[in-house]
Amino acid sequence: MEFIADNLPLFMFAALAILLFSGYPVAFVLGGIGLFFGFIGIYFDEFVFVQFRAMSSRVFGIEENLILTAIPMFIFMGTMLERSGVARDLLNCLQVLLRRVPGGLALSVTIMGTILAATTGIIGASVVMMSLLALPIMMERNYSAPLATGTIAASGTLGILIPPSIMLVIMADLLERSVGNLFVAAVFPGLILSGLYMVYIVVYSGIKPEAAPPLAANIGPQTRAGVGMMVLRSFLPPVFLIFLVLGSILAGWATPTEAAGVGAFGAFFLALINLVLLPALGVPEIHFEGEAKVDFDDHAVGGGIWSELKHFWSIVSDVVQRTALTNAMLFGIFIGATLFAYVFRALGGDDLVIELVDALGLESWGLLFLILGIVFFLGFFFDWIEITLIVLPVFAPVIELLDFGTHVDKFEVIYWFAILMAVNLQTSFLTPPFGFALFYMKAVAPPSIKIEQIYLGIIPFVLLQLVGLTAVIMFPEIALWLPRVMLN
Repeated sequence: MEFIADNLPLFMFAALAILLFSGYPVAFVLGGIGLFFGFIGIYFDEFVFVQFRAMSSRVFGIEENLILTAIPMFIFMGTMLERSGVARDLLNCLQVLLRRVPGGLALSVTIMGTILAATTGIIGASVVMMSLLALPIMMERNYSAPLATGTIAASGTLGILIPPSIMLVIMADLLERSVGNLFVAAVFPGLILSGLYMVYIVVYSGIKPEAAPPLAANIGPQTRAGVGMMVLRSFLPPVFLIFLVLGSILAGWATPTEAAGVGAFGAFFLALINLVLLPALGVPEIHFEGEAKVDFDDHAVGGGIWSELKHFWSIVSDVVQRTALTNAMLFGIFIGATLFAYVFRALGGDDLVIELVDALGLESWGLLFLILGIVFFLGFFFDWIEITLIVLPVFAPVIELLDFGTHVDKFEVIYWFAILMAVNLQTSFLTPPFGFALFYMKAVAPPSIKIEQIYLGIIPFVLLQLVGLTAVIMFPEIALWLPRVMLN
């Protein structure tokens, strides 16, 4: 009985590992285990009933946290860009501009994924949207199925790292650190991953041109004026939105929460222009249907503005509902994870972890690689939010005590570790058997796409993610240089 009382936190993790596979909602699993082991702790005199009262204050603390108010606005921004057709027009524009580059369509998907990542952190929406938009086109143009699926899955997951990332907002809250500093630290690692994807696509397409056929010459605008109008309508608006969101944060004009409000309004304004103003003025939409030529150089006949406004309002209503549902799901998990972490610590979980680490006798580097290895392994089975909310509160106090000498300043270790975690967690969306990006894609992919092709396609991109992780480990300045410059 004494052994059970001393190791209750370990039994909590064992129960969590088992029940997460039950298919029951994660929020209820986390919260239920916390409450259940709280009562067990009372039985073993390791927990006091009055401590349950502190749980309610912690839950209300989540609701009052100003940092977390950025999350619903970022969700709204990303969902609005998806439903308004801004992302669809961006993809069509990019593939025309990159038609002469090897693997131009795959590069267009990667660039669009990078741009979407810089406007939203909703991975599921990005992967589904790009799968619906790009995958059928890539298959029609005889792209290699593994290359097409791997490109879409990897590009769609960039939003977990490139700010404004919802995961970085959550990490900053858990670590009690500045969201802005984490955003700035994640810029270069995110762009490096995107660059690695693009280099791989160009090299692979150059070696195997039959895997990535070029865009037919008769598709897209045939005059400079047509190209200019296409860029003006489809490329510049989302880039300007990125400048509003990220530029305001990097320049110190706005906090991340304020920038989220700017981004939400900007997405709403772009949708209004795209769905109401441009159709009313007769500006043509940008569609590629099969291999048919679409004329960008002539104006279509404008429609009635009232019908466009009605359509726009129905989309806004749908976006608000989707935002509310996604936000409720995320905050439900926050509450459950808060209850779990509170009981875990009250039962002596932090001390137990430190004792286990001391027993292993690992130096700072050994412990870092152990934690990153655990996170990578958990990524095969769990989503990033589950891993973040479970692992980070447990290991963050240990990481803050580590000393990496001249490699990383002691006061910057926690920021460096957070970025390493973020890069590492990219793989959790792609690694089978429970890579969520793979399931999102398979759910909307054409029937001809087999799950084996998707698994084959993500292998080189997972390896590239590990290359990016290794680069940030070896050269911490990749993550830490820009925050130093911005702070000074």
